[in-house]
Amino acid sequence: MATLLLIDSSVFPEAGSASRSVTAAFRKAWEEQHPEGTVIHRDLATDPLPHLDGVGASAGFSDPASHTPEQQAAFALRVTLAEELERADAIVIGAPMYNFTIPSTLKAWLDQVIIMGRTAGEQPSAKGTPVTVVASRGGSYAPGTPRESFEYVQNYLEAVLNGGLGLDVDFIVPELTMAPNNPAMAELVPLYETSRDKAHEDAAAKAKALVARLAA
Repeated sequence: MATLLLIDSSVFPEAGSASRSVTAAFRKAWEEQHPEGTVIHRDLATDPLPHLDGVGASAGFSDPASHTPEQQAAFALRVTLAEELERADAIVIGAPMYNFTIPSTLKAWLDQVIIMGRTAGEQPSAKGTPVTVVASRGGSYAPGTPRESFEYVQNYLEAVLNGGLGLDVDFIVPELTMAPNNPAMAELVPLYETSRDKAHEDAAAKAKALVARLAA
């Protein structure tokens, strides 16, 4: 049975979150195609992880036999997150753009789960696992747009997920999500609706394709 690791980081509930609605569409299609599978859901907004501190960081670079009780507790969380990553046959991450970058809760997950010599390094333990990132944003930061240079979500996550963890990264990008609520963006609503609909279609299609690939 295949396992999907689903990570949501939007501070808003699904009804008000572009990224959550798309990750939910991905999960729905996954479960329809693979009802006997497992979904590990990490909701970083409702159950945030602690930011990596000196205790947890030092534990990752020292012999577990020498860990203090504080290091043992901190490293136990990091090991749990690493095991979830390693167990996953596919991963979907909701990564809305907040102030030009990812939510701090998602950064906390990354800092905790990246363990040199295990999940990162010469032979990352989850290398090759497919990860679909739902990188929603209120405006557009696509190539050729005025704010292209402010795009720090896809560029960063491509580097850390692929370059750091060795994952096979793909993106779904629902954009212009502020258009329905911002009068100044009213003329962009049709483009937003097109982007929204395509994101949901892509999520379902990617989920189905991954299930078929894993079953082959």
